[in-house]
Amino acid sequence: MRARPFRSVLFLGAALAGVGALPAAAQEVGDDEIVVTAQRREQSLQDVPITLSVVSSQQIQNLAADDVGDLSAFVPGLAVSNASPTQARYSIRGVTTSDFGVGTDPAVGVYVDGVYSARSGAGLLAFNDVARVEVLKGPQGTLFGRNSAAGAVSITTNQPSHEFESSLGLRLGNFGKRRLEGLINVPLAEGLAFRGNAIFNQREGFRTDAATGQDYDTEDNWAARASLGWDVSPSTRAVLTWNHDSLDQDARPAIGIAPLPAAPATPGIPLDPATYLNPFSAPVFNDVVDNHETRELDEGILNITHNFGSVDLTSLTAYRFFQTENREDEDGTNRPDLYFDTNNREHNQSWYQEFRLAGEAGRVDWIAGASYYNERARQRSDTFTSTDTINTLLANTGQIPFIGLIDDILLSPGDPNLLRGHPWQEDIINSGEYDAYAVFGDAIWHVDDRLSLTFGVRWTRDEKSFIWSNGPRLAADFDAALAALEANGALGGLGLTAADLTFDAIFDLSGAAGIPCDNGVTVAEGVSCQLNDSWENVSPRLVADYQITPDVMVFASYARGYKAGGFNSVEFASRFDNEDVTNYEIGIKSELRNTGLRLNASVFSYIYENKQAIRLISGVVGSSVPQYLIETSDDEAWGVDLQADWSVTDAFNIFLNAQYIDVTYKTFVQGTTDLSGQPTGEPLWNVAGGIGYHGDFGTAGTWDAQLIHAFRGESRCNTDSIAQGSCGATLAPFEVGAAQSRTDVRIYWTTESEHVRVGAFVNNIFDNEYVTGVNNITAETLGTPFVDISEPRLYGVDVTLNF
Repeated sequence: MRARPFRSVLFLGAALAGVGALPAAAQEVGDDEIVVTAQRREQSLQDVPITLSVVSSQQIQNLAADDVGDLSAFVPGLAVSNASPTQARYSIRGVTTSDFGVGTDPAVGVYVDGVYSARSGAGLLAFNDVARVEVLKGPQGTLFGRNSAAGAVSITTNQPSHEFESSLGLRLGNFGKRRLEGLINVPLAEGLAFRGNAIFNQREGFRTDAATGQDYDTEDNWAARASLGWDVSPSTRAVLTWNHDSLDQDARPAIGIAPLPAAPATPGIPLDPATYLNPFSAPVFNDVVDNHETRELDEGILNITHNFGSVDLTSLTAYRFFQTENREDEDGTNRPDLYFDTNNREHNQSWYQEFRLAGEAGRVDWIAGASYYNERARQRSDTFTSTDTINTLLANTGQIPFIGLIDDILLSPGDPNLLRGHPWQEDIINSGEYDAYAVFGDAIWHVDDRLSLTFGVRWTRDEKSFIWSNGPRLAADFDAALAALEANGALGGLGLTAADLTFDAIFDLSGAAGIPCDNGVTVAEGVSCQLNDSWENVSPRLVADYQITPDVMVFASYARGYKAGGFNSVEFASRFDNEDVTNYEIGIKSELRNTGLRLNASVFSYIYENKQAIRLISGVVGSSVPQYLIETSDDEAWGVDLQADWSVTDAFNIFLNAQYIDVTYKTFVQGTTDLSGQPTGEPLWNVAGGIGYHGDFGTAGTWDAQLIHAFRGESRCNTDSIAQGSCGATLAPFEVGAAQSRTDVRIYWTTESEHVRVGAFVNNIFDNEYVTGVNNITAETLGTPFVDISEPRLYGVDVTLNF
């Protein structure tokens, strides 16, 4: 590869673009450059004409981060919702996918060692033995492929090496935090090495049930990775890796905010937000049966590289299997007549194969390849309630609450045929099989020693088959009581039969009945409806970068991205087209050697077409219960990314990273409301900054300290988000979408030999907690809106032993 102008010395930690954390080694001056693979090649960070942020393994430790969600506050432009890790949602530059079903794909691609992590159920994994995390902003369709329309998060793990290495780390903190991590790397024979890592992570809960004393948000998770590296020949290397992730924790608690009258009275509907309780002091009541969130994941990856002399061949083969469950409270009360919970269960297996060639031809560095991806996904959306709650729902939606009327008029307390007090379950079962084929190429033409032009393109074809199934509701005890009442003539006296009372209340298909499906049937209860569809896309990118001086580079780029079309898992016979994004960007990357200042900046704009979102919608034909339906919009945005790092002295470093972005709906008509031109909700500002210190005291070891602060501006509300309760400061006595701040402090000591490291940390030192949004899934039917709250202050100590 053509030699690039030498870059001035880089700091290996805090100097990384876009992250506010300072590792111990950050102040050591050396000749190392930060190497990234953002363009599927190994390059210096400052040579890559893409706006990206990099998080090192040292920074992950400094932030006491367990997963990507713990880093997102310090990477402006990246937001990760990790309250439910099996349904995590990624957002880059204001673009996210709100759907939790297996019928659609995320807009942000997550890759681990080059392998697409696919479904949200496996998109947020534990950090173990991670070398770095690269956050690429803007569409990455050409280099990374489908479903990276908003950007990509690329996680690279450490590979087996031919030097012995071992370590043991223990972290203890408040809320009973206990995290143990072990690592060993052993050369087994000439050209053969093994690397193994395991993490055990436990924690007690942040919230306590006011009635039972049970803690919520507890964790008992573990993860492991084992890799075998084999230098088959001087030109061939193979690495076989097995990953396992086991998650076992509480599902997020529902913190009820509606005042409850004494039973049997229920909250009045519509609710008055002015009467809402303060969730920071309100008691927590959850009565969900078998509250849990679990995941079991296994993955095998075989990476083979071979050098033919002027061309390198890479073969990447991966198989992944995981299954998840997430059963959580959806009413925030412990009232039997208001009980409602859901359980999302997923079963997923995928196969990925990629062949990639890379080489040089004169002044051109090129990459070409092809890939195939197959996925089989199954999802079961269970809802659990009771006949007491169904009676409340009927009363609150203007229907006859016959369950209570029959009990109160015809039966006496203790009668074995009472209709109250029986379980009621409704389900939707989905399955999908997906195939994706791609051919791609990317070339960097070094026109001269200063100017380089990049041309890239990827062709993708997605083929999907999706099935919805919904049988009659399950309420065996209730049906037995109805049969007994029918047999003794009680129902006949009211002009009813048991068959009249076998309706679905949650997944009512009457509004979709008769819609044709591709398997020759029409939507109906008990019928499996199948749709088949396919999409093709060409995603190009064009980039020009110019080296003004050896330390200053400017670039301009045009790129398109693509997210495959799909299906709404809870809306029978629904389908939507692919999403497309067009992004323009100009930027500068610079290092001012004499001042110790490194400054990177870019200005970008994009148009995101056909963006899909699910929204809880009331008044759906044939249903008295709000339904999650798909809505489509075109969005447009412009913004500025800034990354600055100043090495004031050999001991002190200051950094500031910021993003300003203005995202609005270009075209979006919601019912009779035109939201075109209104903000989508993304804040204008995201900022992270801080200061780091590194002191070398010779035989007394080294001391490192850092103070970092992250700020996320207030959500920009629109007409709908205010009505939905997901934005605005009108809900007394708390704010929704308020500006958020977090400050972390870290200090640690390392022995001269680097065999022992002892540290202490405080995350969110000012104990700032925020309402992350109001969930209205049961607000209009049961009068039970609820919220979730961000994490409180966390602190602890850790010890790492390197052998």
